[in-house]
Amino acid sequence: QVQLVESGGGLVQAGGSLRLSCAASGSIFSINAMGWYRQAPGKQRELVATITSGGSTSYADSVKGRFTISRDNAKNTVYLQMNSLNPEDTAVYYCKVSARTIGPSPYADYWGKGTLVTVSS
Repeated sequence: QVQLVESGGGLVQAGGSLRLSCAASGSIFSINAMGWYRQAPGKQRELVATITSGGSTSYADSVKGRFTISRDNAKNTVYLQMNSLNPEDTAVYYCKVSARTIGPSPYADYWGKGTLVTVSS
């Protein structure tokens, strides 16, 4: 009942920047936490960044100081600004949200289908 659509991925050279967006739609009553994960070829999916409904953020050590997560509650959208990209950042990036649908429902997790980020050396 909740759909997530990621956008903004692409190919950039090392040192460049990209901004990812994830828009949630559907029968949404409210959204709690939102986050970004990534999975590189041959590696496990890992948490990149999270942001709570109150705006508190958390980052993986590998991206601290380079990535910034933010959200626009009016648009049900979460963003990931990625600066100083390096080849190690190459991966499929996935959006995840915790949301309640319309009705007496609890919070549940929803995943996007991913957007590819490729950083060339």
